Amino acid sequence: MVTKTFTVKGMTCQHCVMSVTEEVSEIDGVEQVDVDLASGRLEVTADRIDDGSVKAAVEEAGYALAAPGDLGLNPA
Repeated sequence: MVTKTFTVKGMTCQHCVMSVTEEVSEIDGVEQVDVDLASGRLEVTADRIDDGSVKAAVEEAGYALAAPGDLGLNPA
């Protein structure tokens, strides 16, 4: 098993968390998905993790992955 962490931008409520969790969970081989609303952290555990598949699933849920180094924070 491999675990990888991503940052999701645009989530504002628990429904957002459920949507991302549902979409990412549908990727073949994914065993566990943990999403933290406050930080935007998305942790995926799977046999193997394809970043493109995770990105597509997050976008299907209506959100975006932060670029590496981007904390996903929107300036006030």
